[in-house]
Parts: sequence; C-alpha cells; structure tokens
Amino acid sequence: RRYGFHGPSHEYVSKIAIKLLRNKNSKIISCHLGNGSSISAIKNGKSIDTSMGFSPISGIMMGSRTGNLDPMIPVYLAKDFGLKKVEHLLNEESGLKGITGKKDMRDIHSLANKGNKNAKLAINMLSYQIAFYIGAFINVLEGVDAIVFTAGIGEHAFYLRKKVLDYFQYLGLKIDLKKNKKNEQIITQKSSKIKVFVIPTNEEVIIAEETRKVL
Repeated sequence: RRYGFHGPSHEYVSKIAIKLLRNKNSKIISCHLGNGSSISAIKNGKSIDTSMGFSPISGIMMGSRTGNLDPMIPVYLAKDFGLKKVEHLLNEESGLKGITGKKDMRDIHSLANKGNKNAKLAINMLSYQIAFYIGAFINVLEGVDAIVFTAGIGEHAFYLRKKVLDYFQYLGLKIDLKKNKKNEQIITQKSSKIKVFVIPTNEEVIIAEETRKVL
C-alpha cells in the first residue's frame, strides 16, 4: 500500500493552483520540498500518484532521509550494523545531511557558493531527482498545466527551482528569472506553455476543514 504523506499540503496548494488556472479539469504536479519532501501528480483535483510510499523515507532525498534506495543496501548494511542502527542511518544521517553534514538548504547553498563540492553535488542530485519525478508524472498525467512549489525549500530556494525547471525547457516552459528570484506567485513568462506557481502551504486549514466534516 502506498500511503503517501503531506496530503493536506498538496491538497491546499493544488486548490489554489486550480483557482489560478481557472480550470477544474487541470493537471498539476505539486512539489512539497522541505526537511521532508514529496511530489504528487494531481488530476482534476485528485491525487493519482505520489513519490512517497509506505513510509516517508521514500521518494526523493530529503534533509536527513535517503529517499529511494536499492532494496539490498539496507540488507547489506544490516549485516555489519544491525537493524536499529540502519534505521537510524536511513532516517537521521542520510540525504542532504549524509552528503554535506548539513540538512538545512540555506546552509548548503551558502557552502555551495563558497565552492564546497559536496554542497554543489547535493543541490545537483536533489534537482535531478525532483525533475525525474516531475517528468514521470507528466507522462502519467499525459501532460501538465502547472507545477507548484511549496514548503520551506520549495518556497524559497529559487536556485534549486531554476535547476529543476531548466530540465523542462524542451516542453516550452519559460522561467522568469526575476520573478523566480523574488519568490513571486507566478514565476513563468506569459508565453510559457506550462505555468509554475510558488504557493505557501497551509496544512492547518485543510486539517481544520477535515476535522469540521468529521464533527
């Protein structure tokens, strides 16, 4: 079973994106990028796939979580370290932290600007993995109307967004560099065939709405 995570966040930002697109029958890819990260393919307001699965460790690399791994890697590590140590490694000492020693993207960006090779590597790896999932979900959705970035990294790391979006220039996506650097709500040019939004998430609103329905 694929549970997926960050559901309230994906739901909130996709609702805003649908309003901005003025089209309920839209194809949206939502990127919740923070200390924990997941990407969701949303068709006509409903999530049809997500990068996370049974646990929040899967999908793209995160602050201290590995993201997807060859299944034999934990088995291999467990022979020397035992299951408890491996579980700790996969959740607390991997991902961005495993590569750079830092899990805050602001610290990593600062190191990269100073020429730190591991920091540059981490940013390149993360942008590639995000683009990988967006590309896969574009295929699953049979196209895309909008890509949404949200959460701490998604809302503020303009340099990472640019690296990700550069992969989709061949589809007619045209980023507006000034708007992107300012973290504006719409960061693509008017002529862009795909809209890209930066939308601050508000998971609490969705949780409150769902709680009200139950009550």
